[in-house]
Amino acid sequence: MTQCAPFGVAHLAIRWICDPMIAVDSSVIVELLANSEHADAAEAALRDALGRGPVVVCDVVVTEICSSLCDGDQAMQALEDMGVAYSAVEQKSALRAGEMQRRYRARGGTRQRTVQDFIVGAHALLQCNALITRDASFFRDYFKGLKVIVPTAA
Repeated sequence: MTQCAPFGVAHLAIRWICDPMIAVDSSVIVELLANSEHADAAEAALRDALGRGPVVVCDVVVTEICSSLCDGDQAMQALEDMGVAYSAVEQKSALRAGEMQRRYRARGGTRQRTVQDFIVGAHALLQCNALITRDASFFRDYFKGLKVIVPTAA
């Protein structure tokens, strides 16, 4: 999926510039905000993604970040300062998340995985081009075709 913006009008036709959107998981944002031992790798992955196009977080990631900070305004300001935008979960992504969680439970999955994990994955798969996360094995297993970017030390 791409995010497109009008570039200009020529002979009444609109030209579009389309940039790939990359989603980022809350684990990566929290690493940056907490200045964890993996913060440098998270920052490098985020900078690389921002160099390619828009980087976004979905509703779930905003919620998880907000629960780590004092209030919602602070969470949104932190994201804005990083250059990360908000992208709402569309109906198709919500439905896919429910289907994937049902499959997870049918395969004997435990409560270790919550619906939030599936929403993040479905949003990245259906509305973006990739996901920056530390949880590569889960997202690769349940969201076939999703490009997973794991922050690594330089």
